[in-house]
Amino acid sequence: MGSALESNRRPDLLEGLDPEQRAAATAPRGPVCVLAGAGTGKTRTITHRIAHLVRSGHVSAGQVLAVTFTARAAGEMRTRLRQLGVEAAQARTFHAAALRQLRYFWPRVVGDRQWDLIEGNKLRLVGQAANRLGMPTEVEVLRDLASEIEWAKASLVSPDDYPAVVSRLNRDVPEAPGRLAELYRTYEQLKNNAQLLDFDDLLLHTTAALEEHKAVAEEFRDRYRCFVVDEYQDVTPAQQRLLDAWLGGRDDLTVVGDANQTIYSFGGASPRPLLDFTRRFPEATVVRLERDYRSTPQVVALANRVIGAARGRPAGSRLDLVGQRPDGPPPRFAEYDDEVAEAAAVAGRIRELRDAGVPASEIAVLYRVNAQSEAYEQALSEVGIPYLVRGGERFFSRREVRQAMAALRTAAAGEPDGDLVDLVRRVLADVGLTEQPPSGGAAKERWDALLALVELAEELAATTGGATLGRFVAELDQRAAAQHPPTVEGVTLASLHAAKGLEWDAVFLVGLAEGTMPIQHADGNDEAIEEERRLFYVGVTRAREYLSLTWALARNPDGRRNRRRSRFLYGLIPEDHPAARVARSQKQTALKARCRICGGPLIATMEIKLGRCGKCPADVDEELLARLKEWRVERARELKVPAFVVFTDATLVAIAEQRPTDDSALVSISGIGATKLDRFGAEVLAVVRDCHGK
Repeated sequence: MGSALESNRRPDLLEGLDPEQRAAATAPRGPVCVLAGAGTGKTRTITHRIAHLVRSGHVSAGQVLAVTFTARAAGEMRTRLRQLGVEAAQARTFHAAALRQLRYFWPRVVGDRQWDLIEGNKLRLVGQAANRLGMPTEVEVLRDLASEIEWAKASLVSPDDYPAVVSRLNRDVPEAPGRLAELYRTYEQLKNNAQLLDFDDLLLHTTAALEEHKAVAEEFRDRYRCFVVDEYQDVTPAQQRLLDAWLGGRDDLTVVGDANQTIYSFGGASPRPLLDFTRRFPEATVVRLERDYRSTPQVVALANRVIGAARGRPAGSRLDLVGQRPDGPPPRFAEYDDEVAEAAAVAGRIRELRDAGVPASEIAVLYRVNAQSEAYEQALSEVGIPYLVRGGERFFSRREVRQAMAALRTAAAGEPDGDLVDLVRRVLADVGLTEQPPSGGAAKERWDALLALVELAEELAATTGGATLGRFVAELDQRAAAQHPPTVEGVTLASLHAAKGLEWDAVFLVGLAEGTMPIQHADGNDEAIEEERRLFYVGVTRAREYLSLTWALARNPDGRRNRRRSRFLYGLIPEDHPAARVARSQKQTALKARCRICGGPLIATMEIKLGRCGKCPADVDEELLARLKEWRVERARELKVPAFVVFTDATLVAIAEQRPTDDSALVSISGIGATKLDRFGAEVLAVVRDCHGK
């Protein structure tokens, strides 16, 4: 014990931590809750906490299980723990940890051969189930149905309970709840008959093994005694139940999270366990990390204003970030006539940043939906700037990377002597790594991938004394298994959801127009709007120094300029900015809306859409609303689009309240413009007439 305590006093463990980080790292064993704002060094803090617990003798490294939500984050955690001399601690995603445990305990809890994990995605089985029930089988529809099954399993909702639960939650679903429940039930039967597991099953079956088999639970709990959960604001009910099974009534648990970054509610995630942590563990140590080391004070100030405008924020989510970096340039705001002009301007600004010395790999273009990437791919190609679409082909699946790893593995088998980096360069020279990079195109992309492997070798050599080629190959294998790729030169194009957990020197938040940010189907649902605001906040906090926020008034150069900038930009644009005057004018116009019942002013978006204030009673024709939803399902199926693309739930409620009888009454409802009138107006009015004609 004495040597462990002496080791703990070594300056390299706690040196450089700020007072709050140090308090979290050195907190005694037991329940600890770290409320960590964006850029406050949470990964550094929790890895130092694990190292502190190990070096002080509270727990052995092999008894630590740290879980997070992405393979990349787990890989980064393992790398940092290795640098701190803690190699035996487990750092995995929830699903990877569950898979490992399930494989180990399977012979005892099931007994027969282990079931296979569904390769790729579950669309094939969902399609088979849909076909049996006579439901649509188009890929777009199957994706929506599969996502709904995933939500149900993550939320611990069975097929029998599904209709009642979605009705209670007023959840917008892609198919009638009863039909979807039958699809869910059929999918489970097909999967079980084929002796297959999906990713949700990994959590559910592992939990059942621990809850229902005492010997299994005892062996596991003897093996793991200390638990750390990162990104705790995104835990689902299924993950929380597995965590409870792991703990088995113990309290040696550290959780880290930020309720302001909860952006996966659509998948069943909830910040409630984080916010209720001190109710469950009244004696818990709570540490708040608010010093932002990532972004300039200018970016931090904007981020604070974004999240400060949120409605209904729980007390536990109120973190006010304080920028620690030197001053930087103010965020830029720009409005364009159309998306093509917006993309061209962004590409031009990226070229300016590159000319000023900002690497392409330190620049990102972030958007709300993946379909927005096309305009930026084209614009960047036209100015000769390399880019990577996050979510495209995985790094370790690329042909040149697989060839390189095979060559390195062969070379390592010969146990060569020499400097690791020199050895790697020599091996990779045989598969295409030249001294000078190619001029561009696919050859340059291949060269960049090989160079990234050399840079990984340099990183390993710098952090691990005497690193060998065999050790480097093992590191690559670990990264490939965890999908933890190295940095490759090129501008990143990514959705806001895919950008979570990442950061760049320069970030361009694009397409910030109503209907895209917030997304159209969130309108009318206060909780959904607030999640969109948190998603916007996540985007802002990805930027270290340069932040640009842009929007376009039309999709195409010859299109109607009838879009409005995102409501989230109100109060952010500087008073002297040209766009600010237009924003104030639009806001004043919105404030002129009056309640059709009492005549009072309408402020909230949902109030404007419904044409009445929240104090006045609703007058929804329930039969008409049901008919409209049936019509929408059929139309969405014909058009092969999600239901909300036809009309959102909020718009259907407004129609069912106001019961329009002609075109002018229909277009007076917020959310129904000329395009929707031309496409659906006659059909909607016919549904209203048919319902009232009975």
